[in-house]
Amino acid sequence: MSYLIENNLKMKKIVFLITFLPLLLIAQNNPLDIFKPLENLTWKAEGIWGDGSAFKQEINFQFTLNDKLVKVETNGFVDKSQTQFGLRNHGVRQYDDKQKKIVFWEFDIFGNLTKGFVESKDKNFIYTYDYSGTLVTEMWIYKNKTTYGFVVGVYNNGKWEQKFLETEFKGFKK
Repeated sequence: MSYLIENNLKMKKIVFLITFLPLLLIAQNNPLDIFKPLENLTWKAEGIWGDGSAFKQEINFQFTLNDKLVKVETNGFVDKSQTQFGLRNHGVRQYDDKQKKIVFWEFDIFGNLTKGFVESKDKNFIYTYDYSGTLVTEMWIYKNKTTYGFVVGVYNNGKWEQKFLETEFKGFKK
């Protein structure tokens, strides 16, 4: 009798693990979770581009569609003369299961679309995309929970060949 009770308990444990373990693994394995530290803050940066023009952005990250997408809204200059500040970009981050990469799209007020890939390394975010035939990298370099260095340029083999912009993003409570 004791043998039957013991086997019955083992069988219940096995059924429980088979039923719930996959759910736990799925819940813990979302590649978009790399963006969680950026959520619930407004990220602000100002700087000067290499050509002397002003750079100013405020970015908000929001998880949506059961955490299958990260929606990004960017405020920046919305005119060529850089005198008006407002909603400049709508962005989307999504994990592409076929490519095993995070893909991003940025739609801007000027009718342009920028698309590329995002990866995370040591709390840093590395965006790569083609811009008019040049492979550009935007890197968010972790400093602390509310500060990231931000560099835009040409990055190859672990080195910056050219920097177009270098500044910091600071996170502020919404």
